[in-house]
Amino acid sequence: MAETAVCLGTFTAVKTLWEVRIHKINEELQKEKEFRQRLLLVWEERAALAKLKEKVINEGGRAILRIEEEEWKTLPSCLLKLIHLQEWQLHRTSLQKIPQFIGRFHSLVVLDLSRNSIESVPKEIGQLTNLQELLLSYNRIKSVPKEISNCISLERLELAVNRSICDLPPQLSDLKKLSHIDLCMNQFTTIPSALLNMPNLEWLDMGGNKLQELPDAIDRMENLHTLWLQRNEINSLPETIGNMKNLSTLVLSNNKLKDIPACMKDMTNLRFVNFRDNPLELEVTLPPCENTDEEEQQEMFGIDFMHMYIQESLKKTGKAFLLILISPQYSEEERNELDK
Repeated sequence: MAETAVCLGTFTAVKTLWEVRIHKINEELQKEKEFRQRLLLVWEERAALAKLKEKVINEGGRAILRIEEEEWKTLPSCLLKLIHLQEWQLHRTSLQKIPQFIGRFHSLVVLDLSRNSIESVPKEIGQLTNLQELLLSYNRIKSVPKEISNCISLERLELAVNRSICDLPPQLSDLKKLSHIDLCMNQFTTIPSALLNMPNLEWLDMGGNKLQELPDAIDRMENLHTLWLQRNEINSLPETIGNMKNLSTLVLSNNKLKDIPACMKDMTNLRFVNFRDNPLELEVTLPPCENTDEEEQQEMFGIDFMHMYIQESLKKTGKAFLLILISPQYSEEERNELDK
C-alpha cells in the first residue's frame, strides 16, 4: 500500500511539473504569436503609408490625396502621418466608413468622397472648421449629423444620389457661407426649413425627390439664383415664388403642374425655365420663328412659353369673369361655351 501511495505521489508530481511546463510553453507561444501579429501590423501600416504617400500630389499649392478606382474599404490610422493634407479625393474605392480620426485633419479644405459605399457621417466631421467643400454624392448615407453645422467655413455641400436622406438638421442654417447645395435623388418630401433660413444660399438642386408642394416661405431664400426641381410630384406653385427676384434659372420639368401662376411674369431676372412634361391645363403653341437661328435658341417650354401661357391664362380668366358679371343669367354650361 505504501509503495502504491509513493507511485501515485510521484505520478502526480510529474503530471503537475509537465502541466506547468506546457503552460509556460503555451504562454511563450502566445507571446510570440502576438509579437508576430504586432510586427505584421507595423509592416502593413508602413506598406499602407508608403502606398498612400504615392497618392499625394501637389496641385495649386495644395497637398491632395487622390485615389481613383482602388479598393480601400477602410482607411488605416497611419493616414494620420499625413495630417498636413488639404484635400481628400477618393472616388470609387468602395470606402464604407469615414474614420473617426477625420476630425484631426484641421487643414482639410476639400473632402471629396463621392461614389463610394459610405453609410454614415461621423460627428467628428464637425471639427473641420476650415472645410469649404464636403462632397458625399453617390453613397448610401441615410442621415446628416447636426455637427456639420460646426464646419463654419463650408461653402459647398453635395449629398446627391444617396437615395435615403429625407431631412436636414435645422442647425445647418448656421452655415452662413454655404451657397451651393445638391440634394437630388433622395427622399425629401418638402424643402427643409434649414434651407429656408440660409441667407446666402445661391444654388440648390432637389430634383428627383418626392416634393409635392413648395413652402410659402420659399421667398426667404432671397439670394437664390438657380433652383432645380425636376422629376418631383409638385402640383402647384406658391404665389410667393414671384418674390424671388434674384432667381435666374428654374427647372420644373417632369412634375404635376396644372398651371403657371401669373406672378411669375414679374420675375424679370429669370433667364431660363423649363416646364416640359407637366399636365398643364392650357395648350399653348409658340408662334413660328422668322429664321433658323431664333428657332434653335427658342426653348419649347422656356421663358417665351411661360409668358405666353400666363398671357393666355389671364385672357381666359378675365373673359370668364367678364361673362359672369355681364351675363349672370347664363347657365354654367352656356358660360363655358361662351368662354371657348
